[in-house]
Amino acid sequence: MSQNGPDRSPPPPRDDWALFLDVDGTLTAHVQRADAVVLEDRVRALLVTLQNRLGGALALVTGRSLAALDTLMRPHFPAHAACLHGVQLRPGAESRYPSVAPAWVNEAGRIADRHPGALVEAQGPCLYLHWRAAPDAADEMTAFARRFAQAFPSHRLHIGRHGIEIRPDGMDKGVAIAAFMHRAPFAGRVPVFAGDDPADEPGFETVNALGGISVRVGEDRRASAARYLLRDPEEVLHWLSVEECGEERQGERK
Repeated sequence: MSQNGPDRSPPPPRDDWALFLDVDGTLTAHVQRADAVVLEDRVRALLVTLQNRLGGALALVTGRSLAALDTLMRPHFPAHAACLHGVQLRPGAESRYPSVAPAWVNEAGRIADRHPGALVEAQGPCLYLHWRAAPDAADEMTAFARRFAQAFPSHRLHIGRHGIEIRPDGMDKGVAIAAFMHRAPFAGRVPVFAGDDPADEPGFETVNALGGISVRVGEDRRASAARYLLRDPEEVLHWLSVEECGEERQGERK
C-alpha cells in the first residue's frame, strides 16, 4: 500500500487537472453482469460539468469497448476515451490487433454454459472471462486462459477478483494515460486517475511517475500503487462534486 496510508482521501478537484476515470466499480457499482449496469443521470451530468471545467481534459479509461461505453453513456458520448484498456482510443485509430479466433471464443462460451451465471465477452482482440455470479467457474476458466496464453504469447492474462482479462501484450491503462498526456488538451496538466481493479494499477503507476494523483476505489486491503483511497462510487461522486457544489473541504474522512 502507498506510504501515504490506505485511508487518505484525495484533494478536491482543481482546474489544472487532466482527469482519467475508470467506469465500472468507480463511477458505478459492480453488478453481476456488466451489460446490466445502468448509469445514473447525475453521473452523466457531473461528467459534462467536469469536462467543461477542465477544458475537455477528461477521459474515461475502461475495459469496455467503445461501442459498449457509448451504449452506457448515451446520450453523452465522451470526447476522449481509452477502451479495451487502451486497445481502442478516441480520438485515434481503431485496434490494430486481430480479433480473437471464433474457435477460442466458442470454447470459452461452452465453459460458461456449464456454469450458470458465468459470462464470456469477446471484444475484438480481447477476451473477458467473468465468474462473479458463478465462482465455481473460476478454476475451469483460469485453466482455459492459461492455455490461451500459451498458444498466443502476443497476449497477456490480467487476473482480477472475479475474472480474467485476456488482451494484447503492451497495452494497459498506464500506456493509454501516457499517450493522452502527450496531446491536447491533457498535456501540461496534473494527471489524476481513479480506478478500482488490479487492472488499474498500471494507470496508478503512470500518474505517480508523472507527479499526479492516484485514487483507488474499494474497501479491500490489497496492496496498491495508489496513494489515495475512496470507499465506493458514491464517495467518488462526492469527491468530484465537492468544489462545484461548494461542499466541505475534502481531505478528512467522515
